[in-house]
Amino acid sequence: QAHLAESGGRLVQAGDSLRLSCAVSGRSFTDFAMAWFRQAPGKERLFVAAINWYGDKSYYADSVRGRFTISRDNAASTAHLQMNRLKPEDTGVYFCAARTRWEYGMYAVSDYDYWGQGTQVTVSS
Repeated sequence: QAHLAESGGRLVQAGDSLRLSCAVSGRSFTDFAMAWFRQAPGKERLFVAAINWYGDKSYYADSVRGRFTISRDNAASTAHLQMNRLKPEDTGVYFCAARTRWEYGMYAVSDYDYWGQGTQVTVSS
């Protein structure tokens, strides 16, 4: 059983940058491909980005491509989401997720086996 814990969310202004982290414990970190999702108030949870076991393959939602970067530090068992040029529409709870198989196109919540509790990101205009 894996445990995922997000951190780094806070209130920022539009145009600011923020880095989220997701620490994984309970299983070997390199068992997992990692992803980030976000959920705005009253909305469904949506895919943001995903990265493979080695960190050399990734893909992004159209809404964040070019502004956000997903990465991982396998030695520290931690995944990161670097968010630049933040916009008010980026506001939401950000969740990290893990699955044991790497594939492109895994955009659904049901594609992932493990989830963290989320961290709140609020972008003011």
